[in-house]
Amino acid sequence: MTTNMKDFFGEVICIYSREEAINDGILVDLMQDGTESLVKEAGFKYPVAMTSTAFEATVGSGELPVCQDVTGRLWDVLYMLMLSIKTGKATGDTVYFTVSVYDGKKHNEVKLYSKCGPGDNAEPVLTIMLVGED
Repeated sequence: MTTNMKDFFGEVICIYSREEAINDGILVDLMQDGTESLVKEAGFKYPVAMTSTAFEATVGSGELPVCQDVTGRLWDVLYMLMLSIKTGKATGDTVYFTVSVYDGKKHNEVKLYSKCGPGDNAEPVLTIMLVGED
């Protein structure tokens, strides 16, 4: 028995695409020039994005402490995610991990998770978020 999804769920009320979220600044696309090679070097085969709040909490965009830069901080996030994946900490499509972020005075633990899900064209994509974000 084949059921049409529209018959089952009804008309689509609203669609908010990943591309729109990136254009609106809700998601930070890590597959752009300057960061895509870092994502690939870390071992990711699927496109990766971060929520803007997760990006700000871990990578930052303002003034960073001496001897830190955006590339190094982004590497820390990607490395900790990949390490969590490789050590079997994934539960289905979700991986929880923590990144230590130095603010110039102390280290702060930032709790993150990554979800693998369908992109705008049903392709697999990864999204990194703060724990509690959806």
